[in-house]
Amino acid sequence: MTRIIAPIARATLLEAARSRMLWLVVVLLALSLGVAGFLGQVAIIEAGEIQVTIIAALLRAAGAFLTAAFVVMSMVREANDKVLELMLAQPWPRAAYLFGKFVGFSTAAALLAVVLTLPVALLAPTLGTLLWGLSLACELVIVTAMSLFCVITLSHVVPALAAVLGFYVLARSIAALQVIATAAEASAAWTDRAANWIVQAIALVLPRLDEMTQASWLVAAPPDAGALTRVLVQTAVYTTLLVAAAQFDLHRQNL
Repeated sequence: MTRIIAPIARATLLEAARSRMLWLVVVLLALSLGVAGFLGQVAIIEAGEIQVTIIAALLRAAGAFLTAAFVVMSMVREANDKVLELMLAQPWPRAAYLFGKFVGFSTAAALLAVVLTLPVALLAPTLGTLLWGLSLACELVIVTAMSLFCVITLSHVVPALAAVLGFYVLARSIAALQVIATAAEASAAWTDRAANWIVQAIALVLPRLDEMTQASWLVAAPPDAGALTRVLVQTAVYTTLLVAAAQFDLHRQNL
């Protein structure tokens, strides 16, 4: 199956290199450096910490959006151009096509993480920057897997992209929602208790993206081995589950 997956992955990478996403990344890097310079001028105290914290947050969010948008629009374009039907009509398993696309998209996401780490490297310590970039790559791989699952299931750009971004925002904010729901449970209302149970149940199935790619790694101590291990384990587990779900949904579709 490797001889099938590799060409599909290379074609996906070539599509990423030729797409307008590269221009968007260049514009994003220029804007991030401009924002960093502006913050350095207006900040009264701790200018360096403020610069790197805001820039890291902007680059992380932009990386997730660009990854999701590229995966969703690429897959929808292939479906509309009948390329998907042609590929799946070939005498190979559908899983080979899906894994090839995932490898290509994931490689592009990892390269995007490397590029987005460059502005951070100018403002933060080396070790913290390297671990932040590694965590960003893991985060974008999860976004890639979720994007593949959503676009195969929903088939259209807007609902698929909305589902991915909703998933990302929820996974990023679930810790805060848990705190709010736990505090509300102190009241006697059954609705508050039910809301807390629902939030806790959702938290059990979501990846803890709030624990990944933290700006505090760049301004304070870098993550320890335990935190880095949790990042890698979450990436492996959720990527496997999402790709398996996407493969199941692709297999049952009649194209």
